[in-house]
Amino acid sequence: MFNHHFGPKIWAVFLLVFILASPAHSARIKDLSSIEGVRSNQLIGFGLVIGLTKTGDSAVNVFFSIQAIASMLKKLGVTIPPDRIGQLQFKNVATVIVTAELPAFAKQGDNIDVTVSSLGDAKSLQGGTLLMTPLKGPDGSTYAVAQGPLSIGGFSVQGAARGVQKNHLTVGRIANGGQVEKEIKYNFNAKDEIVLALKKTDFTTASRISQAINDDMKDVISSIVNGGAVQVRVPELYTNNTSGFVTRIENLDVTPDAEAKVIIDERTGTIVMGENVKISAVAVAHGALFVQIKEEEVVSQPPALAPESAETVTLARTRVAAGEGQDNLLIIPKSISLGDVVKGLNSIGVTPRDLISILQAIKASGALHARLELI
Repeated sequence: MFNHHFGPKIWAVFLLVFILASPAHSARIKDLSSIEGVRSNQLIGFGLVIGLTKTGDSAVNVFFSIQAIASMLKKLGVTIPPDRIGQLQFKNVATVIVTAELPAFAKQGDNIDVTVSSLGDAKSLQGGTLLMTPLKGPDGSTYAVAQGPLSIGGFSVQGAARGVQKNHLTVGRIANGGQVEKEIKYNFNAKDEIVLALKKTDFTTASRISQAINDDMKDVISSIVNGGAVQVRVPELYTNNTSGFVTRIENLDVTPDAEAKVIIDERTGTIVMGENVKISAVAVAHGALFVQIKEEEVVSQPPALAPESAETVTLARTRVAAGEGQDNLLIIPKSISLGDVVKGLNSIGVTPRDLISILQAIKASGALHARLELI
């Protein structure tokens, strides 16, 4: 029970978020890991956006814009005399960098989304159209071609004295604006072995994934490579059908393990802690505030008429006292967790800054068995 015998205080705005010590929820293997080698690839290209309303690149500051336009016109059969190229003025054209992501197993003719970003000093790409732009991979090969009208998801309205702008006007997107022209050859079904790469390195979670696969297949086909990878041999039943095998194992449920961690955001006074956070016996004095955690053993003997199998048992009891002065005493009997300590401290008006200092001191003393992380 909390006893409040102190005068009115201005309590600090404090938010405490607990991940309580309840049974951990399981997750699918596909949510905890990815298959090594099955990934998307980044593409990039240089292109031109036309149709702007005098918001394109300026020829004075962006000289390569004129060079790009002249090169494009030459490919289309329009020849510009060399001595006239420097006199060209195109206010409705902007040079851009086009980026896209080529998904794994993408086929020729598939459409992908592309992002168009201004490279020069264009003020806005609103209303523009991207001209055909080859998208290349790190090896220099062209894997897709992008073209189409831009959608910037915003607007800009300018008056004589002031204007209004929403979102960025120099970055646009073309939904399904890229078309795959070259496939990446990858015969996945012929693989006789796969490696599951964990999204968060943890030896315990890797062990549980390996055990879940072995239990489901009734065979030892999986083993741990390290805390971030699990090696799985494709069984004979799924020869030349690795995709079917992956479909089976990726939906197996595994309970992931979590590191004991306390996250503190000093700016907002937010504390987030996991269920595995433990605290040992410790006494803390912070100004007029005191906190004491005491552990003792209690011997429980069987009654006189108990059966012969009954034995004397030694039980652990933990007591916690916290207060401010002599009047404000907080007692939490039996077992104690860091969550109870923090809630008790907050109930007697400890400010977030003082609470953070106390937690840091408890960690420094070695009594807090968790990683303390400030953000």
